[in-house]
Amino acid sequence: MSHNYIRMIISQLREVFGRKIGIIDDSRYIISQNTPREVENAVDEIADNCPQSGTVYRYAGHTFVSFGKDKTEFIAFCAGEDEAAEKCCRILGVSVGGVKSVYDDKFDRTNFVKNVLLDNILPGDIYAKARELNLLRDTRRVVFDIVKENISTNEFNVRDIVERIYPDKESDFVITIDSGNIVLVKELAAEPFDGELEEIAKTIIDTLQSEAMITVKIGVGRPVNGIRDLAKSYKEAQLALEVALAFDEEKNIIDYANLGIARLIYQLPTTLCEMFLSEIFKDGSIDSLDRETLLTIDKFFENNLNVSETSRQLYVHRNTLVYRLDKVQKLTGFDLRILDHAILFKVAMLVKKYLNSSRKRNEIMM
Repeated sequence: MSHNYIRMIISQLREVFGRKIGIIDDSRYIISQNTPREVENAVDEIADNCPQSGTVYRYAGHTFVSFGKDKTEFIAFCAGEDEAAEKCCRILGVSVGGVKSVYDDKFDRTNFVKNVLLDNILPGDIYAKARELNLLRDTRRVVFDIVKENISTNEFNVRDIVERIYPDKESDFVITIDSGNIVLVKELAAEPFDGELEEIAKTIIDTLQSEAMITVKIGVGRPVNGIRDLAKSYKEAQLALEVALAFDEEKNIIDYANLGIARLIYQLPTTLCEMFLSEIFKDGSIDSLDRETLLTIDKFFENNLNVSETSRQLYVHRNTLVYRLDKVQKLTGFDLRILDHAILFKVAMLVKKYLNSSRKRNEIMM
């Protein structure tokens, strides 16, 4: 556990006892204020004489009492060789042991959840370990995969800020996966209301940006019941980020539940996608569409194929929009005012975007 916690306990109890006290940890490191020289010089001898928990050892005007479950985990010491010194050691040992137990339990819980996310624990062992760590099996939780856009940013800054936003360490877990990836496992009171998960993600993004100028993307898995399905929610959050990288790099909150058809296309072989494009488009017809025409098509789709509303938002005359749509039909053979044509064209545009992204990734890797 952190030495800072132990130092805080020592500082408070030293004022109460009115004596020099301290802790020797399992690595034989002394944690104390103004460590007595006689203790510092004989730390190995002291540790060797306290091999078991409960051992009382007196040396050079100090009393030492060892603590632990089966073997010695740490040794409390106090100035004096009288009964009062032994009592001070026991009080110090109980205080440090209690904090250590809570700290170690929290570490074990977090480590356990991390192993569940990464599929590093056998499914049959999950429930038994969850009961041991007092983790409710049927609690509803969701996974947020937080990926830094600037890898050089210190991951501890991200983790510390997210932990401050969600400080309930009994319910929520903030886990470091690697230097660029932090995961939040968030407990939910019930089925999330519309927009709740996006609000949580937005709070994280805004806080990181305002407090530390850190920009991140967040993938959101689907809520699951029970510890065992957390790995599923984590994989969904990861996939959401991967799909966004292929189809919409500007988006910083990507919910797996809202990926739509992009999720299906992303999992298709690129050879199949290339075959699909070559079959439904004339040679080079889709590449002949200029930027203005593509923006018009996107806006037309956003407005559910409504010509009047699209022309209003583009600030063009209705006839101008109709002319552009006729141009698309002439070049590609698709009349986007017909629903079947519009659906097929929309899918084709997503497939083309996916292929372009895939080629870029391959070039980077090469």
